[in-house]
Amino acid sequence: MHTTTNRVTGIIDIGSNTVRLSVYQISGNGAYRVVDQGRWSARLSQRMAADGTLPAEAANELAEVLRHYVRICAKHGAERIRAVATAAIRQAVNREEVIARLRSASGLDIEILSGEEEARIGSVAMLNSLPLDDGFVVDIGGGSTEITLLRNREVVSAVSFPIGCVNVSARYGLGEGPVPQETLNEIFADTKRLLEGADWIAKHPGLPLIGLGGTVRALAKLRQRESGYPFPHLHGYEMSEADVSGALEDLARIAVPQRRKRPGLSKDRGDVIVPGLAVLLGVMKHTRASTLAVCGTGLRDGLFYETCEPYPLPASVGDVLEESVRNLNALYPAAPGEHLRQVRKLAAALFERLAGSSPLPEESRRLLETAVSLSRIGATIDYNDCADHTFYMLLHTHWNGLSHRETILTAAIASYRSSSSSRRKLSPYQSLLRDDDQETVVRLGTLLLLASALDRSESQAISALGIAVEDKKLRLLAESEDPLPVERMEVANMAKEFKKVWGMTPELQVVRTNAASADRL
Repeated sequence: MHTTTNRVTGIIDIGSNTVRLSVYQISGNGAYRVVDQGRWSARLSQRMAADGTLPAEAANELAEVLRHYVRICAKHGAERIRAVATAAIRQAVNREEVIARLRSASGLDIEILSGEEEARIGSVAMLNSLPLDDGFVVDIGGGSTEITLLRNREVVSAVSFPIGCVNVSARYGLGEGPVPQETLNEIFADTKRLLEGADWIAKHPGLPLIGLGGTVRALAKLRQRESGYPFPHLHGYEMSEADVSGALEDLARIAVPQRRKRPGLSKDRGDVIVPGLAVLLGVMKHTRASTLAVCGTGLRDGLFYETCEPYPLPASVGDVLEESVRNLNALYPAAPGEHLRQVRKLAAALFERLAGSSPLPEESRRLLETAVSLSRIGATIDYNDCADHTFYMLLHTHWNGLSHRETILTAAIASYRSSSSSRRKLSPYQSLLRDDDQETVVRLGTLLLLASALDRSESQAISALGIAVEDKKLRLLAESEDPLPVERMEVANMAKEFKKVWGMTPELQVVRTNAASADRL
């Protein structure tokens, strides 16, 4: 059963390059979201002494950051804080001393993750946010790189290598100037040598590569800014090997101060983006990856899934899209659930009967079902202009399971009112759409409107629906104990718009006995 109170958990990732905090809230209805975050550029790998110890000054600064994060968690009423350390602390000669100092200063019980644990937990985050069955997951951090092989949405193998964007920069003495090709070749060679040590990697060529971590996100931001990419999210963004090699070549030939001025590249990435991209390109070449896709979730999200009730989740949710839609509706519960479930059944029945009369793309059924489920989410902001709020929220809220193009189409279908308004909404995203996408939105949008009209009273009064096409009429035989005056008027009001799109006029007839031609809902 759901509780009526919110539960809050803080997750702290003490990384080799950055120390991050995420504060998660789980509501009584099972909805979860991030309510606060923190970020500190630590550069722990860069600050290691020659003897492999983390200096006291760095440990003291880290302790102060952790105290700050604990205070933030307390402000939110966190009942638990889980803190983990990765490569820099893991590799430090004096790690036990450092952990003891941090524990004494902050009160936190800090776990040191092994490289394999780090890889597995990152993969859990990916599996719960991207609908990928098979592929490699690469997480390039400051002091290590983790690679995981997935088959049938399960972790098959995982390995961690002691190379990351920060320690590679230090190892090769990369300063403020350009990075010569000879140095890049040395990084490629060292990366290849390490990868060859895990012989299972080369046995699965051509799989997609999913990238976690700051290097991949920084590359995606840069590419999106340079190309004028219109969609406002990194998660799920795809790139090619040519994109990676082109960005590496471009950034390596200029000095760090120039890199820091690049639109789309954060200033604190200026000195470590080139070594990070060199490692990434080495991984892409060795795996012969078909594509590189960005995963916007990572270690903290995986830790959340493992830590928090009603989780821990299994290694992966069965259907990423279904779980994400459930969470969105739980986060924004203004939508009438029973009504939407009825509209989903009605829309499915209409789709089954009419899909054959129109060349709809393969993903249409899934897009329509998702759009119906989220079509009232905008009412959370205001019932007035609900459609516009729905469109905006679905484009700017983080949810998972669809490509960027599919997300845009779903938002347009969910908020559909007319062909002209949908055309206006889709206009900024034309570079991501196909030639027939506007027609798909119009056809599925009118199906959604008709299905909504059939339960306009939100009473779920129709128990079965017969659908027949006769003489350019769409005859709807509804079985109900109610005469459905509201529904009959709504169907009549939208009949003209429906006929423009489908070439037939919907007519609703109500029967109060079992209709042989009616399908049960």
